[in-house]
Amino acid sequence: MVRLTGFADEISPDLEAQVQTLAGEGMRFLELRGVWGKNVLDLTSDERAAVKKRLAAAGIGVSAIGSPIGKVRIDEPWADHVARFRIALDAAEFFEAPYVRLFSYYPPQGGRIADHRDEVIRRLNEQVQMAKGRRTKLLHENEKDIYGERTAGCLDIARSVAGMKLIFDPANFVQAAVRPAEAWAVLKHSVVYFHIKDAVLGGDKIVPAGEGDGDIPEILRDAILARGYDGFLSLEPHLAAAGQFSGFSGPDLFKKAVQSLKRILDNLGVKYA
Repeated sequence: MVRLTGFADEISPDLEAQVQTLAGEGMRFLELRGVWGKNVLDLTSDERAAVKKRLAAAGIGVSAIGSPIGKVRIDEPWADHVARFRIALDAAEFFEAPYVRLFSYYPPQGGRIADHRDEVIRRLNEQVQMAKGRRTKLLHENEKDIYGERTAGCLDIARSVAGMKLIFDPANFVQAAVRPAEAWAVLKHSVVYFHIKDAVLGGDKIVPAGEGDGDIPEILRDAILARGYDGFLSLEPHLAAAGQFSGFSGPDLFKKAVQSLKRILDNLGVKYA
């Protein structure tokens, strides 16, 4: 049985609206990226405690910390980013989240991130070492313009960074002009988490799951029915707006995204909670 989760800040910045919408869709997890207009890494200790208390009362767990770690240029100071990364690890422990989502860096202004491959891999390995002894695991998400944008970069990370697994985001591959089914065939042995959003090739249009070129039904059929995947499917719809660090859908479009995914799972005969 797979578990549904999602970026609840796409519903609303208001925590209560997030909780109510998730509960209405029978969802028992969220991927914590933002609340009250603040990134999860910027919450005060009192705000963290308030979020944890409300989620516990609603019976909602945190599937991952949707951090922005790694969404900086590779030539920006590493020490500053390390300090921010430690906050992400602390947040994961506080919310008992099994995963922290991160990225593999942008190139310097006017440069190519491929030219900085060794530094990318060094940083990711160092981050894995910093996470040792913690209960949370680090997951890399494919994303436009970073080192792990396309299949080869993601595969290099999976092979070169011991202890790091992959998040598979079909829409992000589409927007990088990569066919998701082809990326899946190469990367599936290292994927332990999915972000569910869909996109149309040749542009930036984001659509509900199954309505674009993300190959989502085909990929989920192989992952769940053939390979026995029973992890998280995290809704990140971006149906109203998509930005560098977050997206927005609103309650109605978020519900539409959830229902589109549920239809795919129902058609596959897959149980979910």
